[in-house]
Amino acid sequence: MRIAVLTTESTASAEAAAKVLRDAPAEVVFIGISAPYRDRARTKRLLAGTRYRLLPWLAVEYLAPRLLRRHGGGPVAAAARARGIAPKPIADVNGATAQAMLAAARPDLIVTCHFDQILKPETIALAPRGGINLHPSLLPRHRGPMPCFWAALDGDALVGATVHRLTPRIDAGALLAQTRMEASPDMTVSTMARALHLAGAAAMNETIAAIAEGRERGMALPPLPYRGFPDADALAHAARLGVRLCDIDDWRAARALGGVAL
Repeated sequence: MRIAVLTTESTASAEAAAKVLRDAPAEVVFIGISAPYRDRARTKRLLAGTRYRLLPWLAVEYLAPRLLRRHGGGPVAAAARARGIAPKPIADVNGATAQAMLAAARPDLIVTCHFDQILKPETIALAPRGGINLHPSLLPRHRGPMPCFWAALDGDALVGATVHRLTPRIDAGALLAQTRMEASPDMTVSTMARALHLAGAAAMNETIAAIAEGRERGMALPPLPYRGFPDADALAHAARLGVRLCDIDDWRAARALGGVAL
């Protein structure tokens, strides 16, 4: 089976995306990397709406891997080289340029791991077997871009990662696999995201094998409410409860991971 892998240059998902690229039981024919700050106006609105309380987390997750990029890039770049494929930057996954690249690669399945763009039906349809996504929560709980923050704020003792079918509705496709772990009270939001993405990568590769062999078993559940980026009040409330977005160890992790080096 031929797969196209789409991801974002981030501290949370770099090791997980690299594991999918290294170990996927399929031929990787395309690797696309989304630029998280491609919409500067949106980023400015997000920062202003959080009164800049989200800035340290955004810096750890997205800015640090770019500023601290090692020569040759991080784990995703290394895994891409091992596959003999150069990652392609994706400004708009539903635009003509990205769709042409995907169509030329002829993937059977689209695989997304922390990819921050929503694929339209016509984009998903470029792969005969559709698409699957790795999401760091126990869906249908905590749909949205910061599930680990909401899990920490809700005091979830059990957290996990889900592999699900891609649909135009965010994090709402049929559940294909889940992995669970106990939440440690001293975990930061960033640390939890890294751990869950990495734990879910093995489930992603198992799901790819199941789809290739015709063993896919999906479970459709009614989606719970979407939870977007927290606002300033939610972040202040979380801080009072002792929820930490990131710490020095997360900065060290960002530095160790380097970047994709497109």
